[in-house]
Amino acid sequence: MNHERLTIVIPALNEEEAIGDTIFRCLEARPLIQEYAGLSHVEIVVVSDGSTDKTVDIAREFEEVAVIVFPQNRGYGAAIKEGWRQGSGTLLAFLDADGTCDPRHFAEMCRLAIEESADVVLGSRMGPQSKMPRLRRVGNHLYAFLLGFLCGRHVTDTASGMRVVRRGSLRQLYPLPDGLHFTPSMSARALLNDLRVIETPIGYSERRGESKLSVVRDGVRFLQTIFDGVLCYRPERLLLLGATLCVMLGLLLALHPFEHYLATHRVEDWMIYRFVACHLLGSFGLLLLLATALSNQMASFGPRRREASPFWPALISASLRWPAVAVLMGALFLATIFLLWPGIVEYVSSRTVHMHWSRLIAGTFTLFSMLQIAVFAVLMKVISIWQRERSFGALTNVMPLAPNEIGNVASLQRPIEPASRS
Repeated sequence: MNHERLTIVIPALNEEEAIGDTIFRCLEARPLIQEYAGLSHVEIVVVSDGSTDKTVDIAREFEEVAVIVFPQNRGYGAAIKEGWRQGSGTLLAFLDADGTCDPRHFAEMCRLAIEESADVVLGSRMGPQSKMPRLRRVGNHLYAFLLGFLCGRHVTDTASGMRVVRRGSLRQLYPLPDGLHFTPSMSARALLNDLRVIETPIGYSERRGESKLSVVRDGVRFLQTIFDGVLCYRPERLLLLGATLCVMLGLLLALHPFEHYLATHRVEDWMIYRFVACHLLGSFGLLLLLATALSNQMASFGPRRREASPFWPALISASLRWPAVAVLMGALFLATIFLLWPGIVEYVSSRTVHMHWSRLIAGTFTLFSMLQIAVFAVLMKVISIWQRERSFGALTNVMPLAPNEIGNVASLQRPIEPASRS
């Protein structure tokens, strides 16, 4: 037996029909959990989230259970976080009060957390034995696919209401929301911050009482939570994906005009729409590519990430530095002059322009690209200055000052005395 302790939090809002049976099943499963996972102690905490029925009275009938009461409803996530805060466990768990999940699964989940050194163990309700309603099952599959696509790691149940978390991992998971989107937010943060996440299948039964989940409202919140997590930890993934889509679509639109030009050596008027579309896609794609490199540099100011920067964003960021940026801007400047110079000369000499529209669109694209890169170079310089100042500030906080520097600082901090009147 090791020294790991488990705190099981049961958040409850008007669950008088199920809370008694859920607590009884947890108490009954406690010896199994403790023996199977080798825990030194298992405690159960019920948090009433503003219940107005008999939930609190029923919970208080169990002397071995701690009961926390919120006078007003604060939210599903707030109840779990308060139970974790007041609990003493090194392993933290929660279980919905509606009786849908079997607390005996905590035995295997705690064993995985200890033996596999997992940060988060999810109980997946998506197995063949699950009795989850069809609409919620489809929604969970959608959220799992979306989160897996955006972060490159996959779980089957992003909103599972039965989990085990290491207390030491909370610093990488917090802050978490107070509402029902607490669970998908935790999943997103755990996966995007490269925590060790393990799934294990659990059974799922029909709930007792009325569900607090709104399919539409909470579904939208779940989606927003996933995107917020991606923007917080991996914004370069979305930006690079957008840049890639723009480039691929632009090349697809340019393919037919390019084949026609190779065959006829002519630029036809019907191509103007594709030229304009390619101009917009190319400009927006370059903007997203530059934003990818910029966000990769900005990551040092955001939440700490366990792994180094992803390969492609790091490569793009490294490529778009001096002197590579200077060379690229020089090439774009020469291309702009080559494309627009005949029109400039014609306008200066005759105040008229008969230059073909294809040169104008191509020239404005290279010019606008050069300006975008110039702005990007300035912003990258700003970030490098901030990073240098931040590093210098951290260094001066740990390095002692020399005696003459102490005197200089003291003289700066000494209040200025008013000049004496003659």
